[in-house]
Amino acid sequence: MSKKLIHAAVMAALLAVPAASALARQAPTSAAQAAAVSVDKARIDAALKAMVDSGRAVGVSALVWADGRERYFGTAGMADREAGKPMRRDTLVQIYSMTKPVTGVALMQLWEQGKFGLDDPLSRYLPEFADIKVIDGQGGTRPPARPILIRDILRHTAGFSYGMRDTAADAAFNAADPLNLHNDLTEFGRRLAKVPLLYDPGERWSYSAAVDVQALLVETLSGQPFEAYVKAHILDPLGMKETAWTQPESAFPRMAAVYNKGPDGKLAKEDAAETRLMNFDPARRMTMGGAGLAASIDDYARFTRMLLGGGSLDGMKILNPSTVRLMATDHLDARVTDRWWLPSKGSVGFGFDFAVRVKQPQTPDENRGAVGEFFWDGRDSTLFWVDPVNRLTAVFFVQTFPFDATLHHDLRAAVYGPDYLGPKGD
Repeated sequence: MSKKLIHAAVMAALLAVPAASALARQAPTSAAQAAAVSVDKARIDAALKAMVDSGRAVGVSALVWADGRERYFGTAGMADREAGKPMRRDTLVQIYSMTKPVTGVALMQLWEQGKFGLDDPLSRYLPEFADIKVIDGQGGTRPPARPILIRDILRHTAGFSYGMRDTAADAAFNAADPLNLHNDLTEFGRRLAKVPLLYDPGERWSYSAAVDVQALLVETLSGQPFEAYVKAHILDPLGMKETAWTQPESAFPRMAAVYNKGPDGKLAKEDAAETRLMNFDPARRMTMGGAGLAASIDDYARFTRMLLGGGSLDGMKILNPSTVRLMATDHLDARVTDRWWLPSKGSVGFGFDFAVRVKQPQTPDENRGAVGEFFWDGRDSTLFWVDPVNRLTAVFFVQTFPFDATLHHDLRAAVYGPDYLGPKGD
């Protein structure tokens, strides 16, 4: 089992501190721009081309929807350079952690049905977590200061590990191997519950396997396999016909190749056998809540348009508008000052499976965006955001690993304009 795949969901953000962009970065030359965004096709086309020409990506695509219609779609480069396949509208990509918001929507559907309360202890529904311990800093463990609440697994404050740090808890996580693709979600939960927490619940923001716990909770509360639940209650109703954890073999020719950046800075194609593991391996039993979906750009845009529409799209209601607002509100207490790498995403807090912009961009290097937007990204540098202020949503597809934050900076600068700050908001 590939260590790279086990930790797919976390790698994007661990490497998300922006590096120097290929586009010139200058301080804003005018006062804060709060006017409506005007989508400039030529500017976005140029940004996508520059990503490929600079060697930061082999192929990219972007779709922008605003004011009720598509305002931009474009591609640059190749989905599979070696096979001579260009990036196209029907190209499929592995979206990794952009799976997380889909899982969050599934869980919040069950919340709307009264299946649980946000402040219920997790162990009420998943009793294997009743006796979980916390690393005590002295080589031992102790009981947590309070139980893990369901809202903790939604906002990454549960204290779970992802196996990516040099701590005893991370070593225990790696030894337990809960996200091995040959485990089902029940086995995942059994193994994770034996791994001590990094911190007391609610104490710190720490990106983790919490969204996979959400998937297990969906499975438990709904009585359906997680993959079947999501298909029946989100993907099929939204017409996301090509989005799935389990893809048919006939879809593989349309999968974008993953390109890994080597020590020389050049992108080399991942072995096809590695690419197949997440979506085409019949031996896979794991349906991760935190990663695993492969999608087309139009499919994922339908998901983001549903969010922009307050939980509904084309007459199909997925969530209540108030539930979308709840998910897209910063839920981090001001006392939660240890937020690992979250500040690298910009002036953001965190809601339920979304980062949420809480301030205007503070520096020229920070991604452009409007207060109140919510977003997330994926290990191979994919991105989406939802901007209610400008009635806009955007989806960006690429398969560059490690995560390259300069791609996001340049796309957002192209969509909004490099000086855009948006309204001050709250």
